[in-house]
Amino acid sequence: QFELVESGGGLAQPGGSLRLSCAASGFTLNNYAIGWFRQAPGKEREGVSCISNSRETANYADSVKGRFTISRDNANNTVYLQINSLKPEDTAVYYCAARMMSCNRWPVAYRYWGQGTQVTVSS
Repeated sequence: QFELVESGGGLAQPGGSLRLSCAASGFTLNNYAIGWFRQAPGKEREGVSCISNSRETANYADSVKGRFTISRDNANNTVYLQINSLKPEDTAVYYCAARMMSCNRWPVAYRYWGQGTQVTVSS
C-alpha cells in the first residue's frame, strides 16, 4: 500500500527554521517526483517545491526561493524540506505528494498524498 507520511511541523518564531520530512512506504521514492505543497486557511493549495525522480532537479516557488531547500535521502526513502528564515505567511498545512516522472506545479497532477503537517509561524 502506497503511503506518504509528513512530519516535522510545529510552532516556530519568525526567522526560525523547521525541517519537514516526507517518508514513503509501499514504494520507492526515487522513482517518483516529490512535490511539497501548502494550504493556508481560505486559500488554494500551492506548490512550494519539487524534486524530480533520480535526476534530482529541484524547483521552488518564487516566494520561497533562497529559504526552502528540498532534498532526498534515498536510503531512508524520505524527502526533506528545510525551511529557513520562516515568515508568518509560511503558516499553512504542508503536504508532500508523489507522481511518476517529472515535477509539475499543479496539485491535480499528483496521485499520492500525505495527510499534511501543520506549520505555524508566530511570535
